[in-house]
Amino acid sequence: MTVVTPSYGALHERAGAKPAGRIAVQFAGGTEEAAVYALRTKPVTHVLLDHPAMVPTTPGTIYHTDADNRPYATDAGKFAFFGAAAAAWVRSLDPAPTIVHLNDWHAAFYLLLREFDPEAEALRQIRTAYSIHNLAYQGQRPLTGDASSLERWFPHLDVDLAAVRDPAAADCINPMALAIRRADVVNTVSPTYAREICLPSDPERGFFGGDGLEDDLKAVAIAGHLDGILNGCLYPPGGRPPRPGWQRIVSLLRQQAEAWLEAKPENPAHRLAGERIAALPKRRPLHLLTSIGRLVTQKASLMIEPADGQPTALDAILERLGRQGVLLLIGSGEASIERAILAVAKRRSNFVFMNGYSESLAEPLYRGGDLFLMPSSFEPCGISQMLAMRDGQPCVVHGVGGLCDTVSDGETGFVFHGDGPPEQAAAFAAAVARALELRATHPVSWAGIAQRAEAQRFDWDRAARCYIEQVYGRT
Repeated sequence: MTVVTPSYGALHERAGAKPAGRIAVQFAGGTEEAAVYALRTKPVTHVLLDHPAMVPTTPGTIYHTDADNRPYATDAGKFAFFGAAAAAWVRSLDPAPTIVHLNDWHAAFYLLLREFDPEAEALRQIRTAYSIHNLAYQGQRPLTGDASSLERWFPHLDVDLAAVRDPAAADCINPMALAIRRADVVNTVSPTYAREICLPSDPERGFFGGDGLEDDLKAVAIAGHLDGILNGCLYPPGGRPPRPGWQRIVSLLRQQAEAWLEAKPENPAHRLAGERIAALPKRRPLHLLTSIGRLVTQKASLMIEPADGQPTALDAILERLGRQGVLLLIGSGEASIERAILAVAKRRSNFVFMNGYSESLAEPLYRGGDLFLMPSSFEPCGISQMLAMRDGQPCVVHGVGGLCDTVSDGETGFVFHGDGPPEQAAAFAAAVARALELRATHPVSWAGIAQRAEAQRFDWDRAARCYIEQVYGRT
């Protein structure tokens, strides 16, 4: 197996990466040379492609935020070049690979070259699999009239525009739509999400499905070429590490808050976090709630939706929690959601908002929390709930996508539903209240849920077998 990625101007400098040649890439009306590096970590070889077109800003930066009127502009140009470079590299291989497996819109440009480059006949003999990790990000850019457009990237290609057009914007290329239409087999990262995306989205009902691509996906499903294969997570061979003590958790929170405040003293969330941590009780509270994830609309909008007469569902949960518990939330993302959550933290003394991400802090919170909150509006698969369950922490989740496939209500956690965001937010707060009541009044039943959650296994060996049988076996 060989994994091919951009170097992003940095990965090729890692120890063990060695030069492995250069390839000619037709791009933007000229021919560029990209450097190829190989990093071998048995049994996988990592191939890193390096060129200035894939380093539009600071080396090592993977994603960029563009102006609202030019979404994906920087990243689309970078990944368009990557697709062309990857196609040129695959063409150079002897023997050719058996299967090329593409992931999300970023890799979809490979199929543009495979389908429409007259010199890519060899690529058309190689079967392709395409995995959708999140349909919400599709990489749309104009067909013409922009520095970041199909016309500027590949003026030498005679493209069938019907194959690449965005269903909602006829003047745009949609890389994800192209891949869905032209790959030999398509899969998503959970069975429920594979079914959801064949239906149209209905935001007023709080349902997020095909996001404009449902007709293309339904056609692939009817043809028998769409699968849902649940992702996995890693399970330490020695079992779950010991649960960290309360003072250890408080110490880690304090250290991280101080480090973030020193790095970004202008961020009010860091200062408030320090104040809240200093005021935490000396003894562990009765209930320790945790939440770790990206603060984006998908993950956090239900947290800040009004519920139970409170400004937000978080307020309703924290009101119910009172002095009996504390909620620790770690995350960063969209500025508007960060501001809304910071406003809750200012109102609620039993809420610690850590505005960032730290692996050294997240791991002990997965192990040390009592109840994990993950109210995603939609969820292709989700990893946080798996990590919390792995460490014996039951989860409150929205019954969508991979959350539906990993958490069973009343058995391994708590699942809520609702028709529309207001109802979903209220159901979220009610599910947390139900979990806290069970934990406080029926400790034996609670222990059974925690033990069954920990006993679940969503391992990568299972996922790998599914890919071999359901995806590679059908290409």
